[in-house]
Amino acid sequence: MKYRDAIFATIALALTSVALAGVVYTDAYSHTAKAEVRGVRALTLVASGDSVCDPANMLSSNESGTVQQ
Repeated sequence: MKYRDAIFATIALALTSVALAGVVYTDAYSHTAKAEVRGVRALTLVASGDSVCDPANMLSSNESGTVQQ
């Protein structure tokens, strides 16, 4: 019984690792991670209170010149 549980846990861990690696290498994950970093950076600036934050500066602009939230 112990061996069967250990084998099942090992297979489950391997499959989960492969699935997670597949998600990490997608463009959607990359885009979401970048957006999260921008949000954390903006939140840190506001929370620190060291500099005056203009909400317009917290929006990121892409290469075409349009502003995204």
